[in-house]
Amino acid sequence: MHFQKEITDWYHIHKRDLPWRNTRDAYVIWLSEIILQQTRVEQGLPYFNRFLQEYPTVSHFAGATETQVLKLWQGLGYYSRGRNMLHTAQQIEELYNGVFPVSYDELIRLKGIGEYTAAAISSFSSGEAKAVLDGNVFRVLARYFGISTPINSTEGKKQFSELAQSMMDGQDPMVYNQAIMEFGALQCKPKSPDCSVCPLQMDCYAFRQKEVGSLPVKLKKLVKRNRYFNYMILQNGADILVRRRNPGDIWQHLYDFPLIETEEEAGIFNLELYERIREEYGKDVIIHPVMQMKHVLTHQIIYVQFFALDNYIINFKGNTDIKWVGRAELDDLPQPKVISSFINAHLTK
Repeated sequence: MHFQKEITDWYHIHKRDLPWRNTRDAYVIWLSEIILQQTRVEQGLPYFNRFLQEYPTVSHFAGATETQVLKLWQGLGYYSRGRNMLHTAQQIEELYNGVFPVSYDELIRLKGIGEYTAAAISSFSSGEAKAVLDGNVFRVLARYFGISTPINSTEGKKQFSELAQSMMDGQDPMVYNQAIMEFGALQCKPKSPDCSVCPLQMDCYAFRQKEVGSLPVKLKKLVKRNRYFNYMILQNGADILVRRRNPGDIWQHLYDFPLIETEEEAGIFNLELYERIREEYGKDVIIHPVMQMKHVLTHQIIYVQFFALDNYIINFKGNTDIKWVGRAELDDLPQPKVISSFINAHLTK
């Protein structure tokens, strides 16, 4: 019980005053948990506030369109989670009459809610004794108990899950789960934690064995895939041509520009690329290189080039996913970050 007491005592002194900690509303907790899986609290808080203001209840959320949700989500990445949130809200509206479930067994059956999120919502909203296990908890447990089993291995997930659940005995689930996550976020940080002021230092395996920097252990990730996107900027007066991305690839149902993807990197004056542009937009098309960018995703690195075209021909029959939009509509459409960055930098309102 020493470990749990030190963690919770520390929490009561050092915890941040965050809006979702002042409620037991499962919907509000769900919003915060899904959004904060994407980013740090400082970056995620504005998104949380905007979502809650736009959709104050799960029923309001269920009535949204996918385009509206993705626009609010824009910039967080992992857009499938935004789409899953809408599906979850609609499930709750249909199956639970708009009353957000609070039991782990009901939550885990909803789309987009995994073991961690179900444990967080059930423990924070109803006090169910389900241990949360996120990156912060993995790190605290691995260092304190000296566990070198990789946290992203099957064996490691089982080992840490059983240990985390055993630590719940005799604890207030809401307080203890919040405490250990906050402890990992603020005190037992991934890099350069200040062990000199840590209340657990004397019993911490990693501190005593000088292994703080090597725990937790994680299996190496797969090598990232390189992709090469060449975007065409076509304007007709105040209108610009956009494309809705199809399922089965990154940025599903977000809007970008007409695209030519190449297998290898093509320089901004590449003759083969220019020939492909002429084949698609007419032999008399005029090509103006605009800019290059590099966009890093979890599993892919996207090398992006933008070209403004003049004197072009467009085949709308062969491209049913493209359309002309004005600037006001463009601003309302959900876009990948690389596209919104280009628009803000290079297109005048």
